[in-house]
Amino acid sequence: MAVYSGTLCMNVISCIAWWAGGGNATNFGFSLLWLILFSPCSYTCWFRPLYKAFRADSSFNFMAFFFIFFLQCVLALIQTIGISGWGTCGWIATVMFFSQNVGSAIVMFITTLLFTVVTALMALVLIKVHRLYRGGGGSLERAQEEWSTGLWKSAPVREAGFNAVAQTAQGPSLPQYPAAVPSYPDNSHW
Repeated sequence: MAVYSGTLCMNVISCIAWWAGGGNATNFGFSLLWLILFSPCSYTCWFRPLYKAFRADSSFNFMAFFFIFFLQCVLALIQTIGISGWGTCGWIATVMFFSQNVGSAIVMFITTLLFTVVTALMALVLIKVHRLYRGGGGSLERAQEEWSTGLWKSAPVREAGFNAVAQTAQGPSLPQYPAAVPSYPDNSHW
């Protein structure tokens, strides 16, 4: 998340260099919008569902993460490609700008490399989390079951349900205590 936000900051700087070198001001405006929009959204839209999925072992939250993070990976790939007028210094925009202004294109090239690294890292994270999820027994059917029963909504209800299932499967886990509790002297020394 921090690497992506840093890349978006560098993209703003690169779009300023692009604009100063004779490019379009629209790219700078969009790069600023992407920074303001996607930095907090990356935290709330895919980091939080992933955290909640691992914390509660929730298939529904894993599915939410996979859907949103896949779309984020596609967006990062589009940013890496670098279509002119979209506010990102990607491969197409950088290579085409070398003929106009080499200094600005070098600054843009740094951002292009960062976008390439971020896209590759996002793909690796998606693959790694999917392997962990599938290795833990997660499935689409389990996510659909959580959705239909509403277990994903409330952590206390979900925890109570898991504990109830564990209790019936294992029986009582703590020994029964006697009714009489021994009294200890108050002035005992350690």
